[in-house]
Amino acid sequence: MTILISIAALGSLTIILALMLVIANKKLSVYEDPRIDQVEELLPHANCGACGYPGCRPFAEALVSGNALPGKCTVSTDLGRNKIATFLGVSVGNEEKRVARLACAGGINVARNKANYTGVKTCQGAALISGGGKACFWGCLGHGDCEVVCDFNAIEMDAFSIPIVNVDKCTACGDCVEVCPKDLFSIQPISNRLWVACKNLESGEAVLEDCEVGCTACGKCAKDAPDNLITMQFNLPVINYNQNHNFQNPIQRCPTGAIVWLDEKLGVVKGRESQTIIRKSKKETGFS
Repeated sequence: MTILISIAALGSLTIILALMLVIANKKLSVYEDPRIDQVEELLPHANCGACGYPGCRPFAEALVSGNALPGKCTVSTDLGRNKIATFLGVSVGNEEKRVARLACAGGINVARNKANYTGVKTCQGAALISGGGKACFWGCLGHGDCEVVCDFNAIEMDAFSIPIVNVDKCTACGDCVEVCPKDLFSIQPISNRLWVACKNLESGEAVLEDCEVGCTACGKCAKDAPDNLITMQFNLPVINYNQNHNFQNPIQRCPTGAIVWLDEKLGVVKGRESQTIIRKSKKETGFS
């Protein structure tokens, strides 16, 4: 008899708990629009954050809720963005592609080292030892941390240990910005074609002893730029991208090619008075 009572009590308790769970599930459940899953499937699954959201799932939620338009996904194709817009019955929207830009051109053929670094071959590791051994304290150390961290294979080290960004593959995720110990990368609208490829804060001819393509703060670019488009700050030209900057004349008299034009088809374009670098080997290292 005692066993039967125990079984009945346990059964009753089980039923009561089950009913409580059912009621709680109905009361506490949050409705999720089934279109979110469908929109997420139409996204590229890059989870790069270029759209301003932490991943494709949150972006899909924003799209379905009407807080974003498909055009913000600059990683997707035109076809992919149009499919999402058609599915949701919204406009595609316009969003300019953004890419990573490097503010240095001092490869091993034009920039010298002041010391021979032999530690772990990473930029972050080298930077901990007296700045990395490069004569230009602000210059790229060339060990390729940015190439390693890029999940989209958008960065490749060239023959002179300078990272080259493939703008077609770049998603503007910002990983290269975070990993560079010299803060040389920044995320820029692709229309920012006028570019300062140097962060050296020194001035004068002494800069050229460490790097042949460094900015000497001569100020010619600022003088040639229209309407105060370029101002000199801390011995570097600063471009006001809020103004019309579709001008190549500021690069023409730069003696070192520190300010360049990033042409969509031709790549890096230097001014007519910039010296031509023909050295294909490593620049002589001056140890101290």
